[in-house]
Amino acid sequence: MTEWLTHDDFAGLVGDGFDLVLPDGEVLALTLAQAALSPQVGGAGPDGTPRQQFSLLFHGPVAPVLPQATRTLRHARLGTFETFLVPVGPRGDVMQYEAVYA
Repeated sequence: MTEWLTHDDFAGLVGDGFDLVLPDGEVLALTLAQAALSPQVGGAGPDGTPRQQFSLLFHGPVAPVLPQATRTLRHARLGTFETFLVPVGPRGDVMQYEAVYA
């Protein structure tokens, strides 16, 4: 999987499950709850084309709460990739994690 991800890679995956692979190999199940496109243009990609900024909101179990860090995620279609996830707090019976791409 290329590391230069775009909103289009995630837009059709809302509701899909993702595996968050912890350093010890344990897997935490996440669900993509939202893929939001920003009107702001981000940085240029490997081919020089700018990427539209976007954010992803994942839902996971309330415990354990993981600190912000670069995490390994796996998805059936996207494969394995690294992203920086930040816990944004609980909502009902889930913990929310956000990834922002600029």
